[in-house]
Amino acid sequence: MLKVAVIGAGSTYTPELVNGFIERFFELPLTDLWLMDIDEPRLRVVGGFAQRMVAALGSPFRVHLTLDRAEALTGADYVITQFRVGQMNARREDEYLGKRHGLIGQETTGVGGMAMALRSIPVMLEIAKEIQQLAPNAMLLNFTNPSGLITEALNIYAPGVLSVGVCNSAYTTKMNLLDELSIHRGHKYLAGQAEILTLGLNHLSWYYGFKLDGADVWPEVFSMYLESIKNSPSPEFDPLVISRLGMIPNYYLAYYYEKERKMKEQEEWPPSRAEQVMEVEKELLEYYQEPTKIKIPESLMKRGGAYYSTVATQLINSHFNDLGETHIVNVNHHGTIRGWEQDWVLEMPCRVDRSGIHPLALEPLPLYNFVLLEQVKRYELVTIEAAVHGDYQAALRGLITHPLGPDDDKTEEFLDDMLETNRPYLPNFFRE
Repeated sequence: MLKVAVIGAGSTYTPELVNGFIERFFELPLTDLWLMDIDEPRLRVVGGFAQRMVAALGSPFRVHLTLDRAEALTGADYVITQFRVGQMNARREDEYLGKRHGLIGQETTGVGGMAMALRSIPVMLEIAKEIQQLAPNAMLLNFTNPSGLITEALNIYAPGVLSVGVCNSAYTTKMNLLDELSIHRGHKYLAGQAEILTLGLNHLSWYYGFKLDGADVWPEVFSMYLESIKNSPSPEFDPLVISRLGMIPNYYLAYYYEKERKMKEQEEWPPSRAEQVMEVEKELLEYYQEPTKIKIPESLMKRGGAYYSTVATQLINSHFNDLGETHIVNVNHHGTIRGWEQDWVLEMPCRVDRSGIHPLALEPLPLYNFVLLEQVKRYELVTIEAAVHGDYQAALRGLITHPLGPDDDKTEEFLDDMLETNRPYLPNFFRE
């Protein structure tokens, strides 16, 4: 018996995840997949489509739908969290919250990421408590954003749960670079032949190594990437900045390195990214609702999240089958990065086998990377305290600490707006 529980299974990503388990069935003998959500109509649509997908292939495993979180969690071997408190409307509010205050408005970065964290952390800690009671041996794979910050909260307040923050960014970057290298060399390389080296926080990391069949090809890959952005009419980063860094930044670092450009892009809203996604989700839900449909639509790629199912199922497979593969995940680094605080959650390469997730020792990043990383990590730590305790002063400190936060003299005005906008989802801040 192998049971996997998905919390937030009304997500339009869920069919891709289900497809990942189907494709990996002969390696990973899943018997029961429990899909749980609090939105019954949406769960019925998405979950019903997932059930048809599996039934069309002879039902290699059972798919259960439930509104009862305890039922989903009880006896689970793996728990995948992908919920969004406030759904997509809250994401849209986060984006426009930033915009109306003259700040970056983004789902996981800056003030939008903080709002999302304040909503999500208390719920995640409730789930972690239930896991300890109902599935004490389960591994928790967290996709709920901001993934690294949420995983840091689990690290501090639920250390008894084996939790790992998961994101598709590093794998997507690896595959994009591998595809470019394949074209450059005129030879198709497979994912398993490549290994990317990265370190940082979730959505705040840098790539600085690449191996192909164990051989170091980073100089070639970096040169190829630099040439591609030099020749691009709209490069994601300034080639001069990249040349000086000697690294490839995670694409979310554009909100720090290319802030002025990102602010100009916001001026063109609507539609914001959330509004674009809402339109895509409307199409997807209409498709999922059709009783004859059993295959994942191409339009799912517009939703984002490429390789989501690959990252999730490969990680579970490496743990369950004791493979010892290397995965880029968010975990407590336990002092493996010399000179950094020993208990920080970092996004980094880890060896994954049946005994757990083992961070690999790496050299620390250069000081000019670390300064930004440390500032954002300090923001994360104080934001966690704000979320857990409903602490207004801690939330103020979080905004002041974040490099994309408001000016000091506007912090209270901004925070009051953030809290009032999210009042239904922040009971810790509005106790009677």
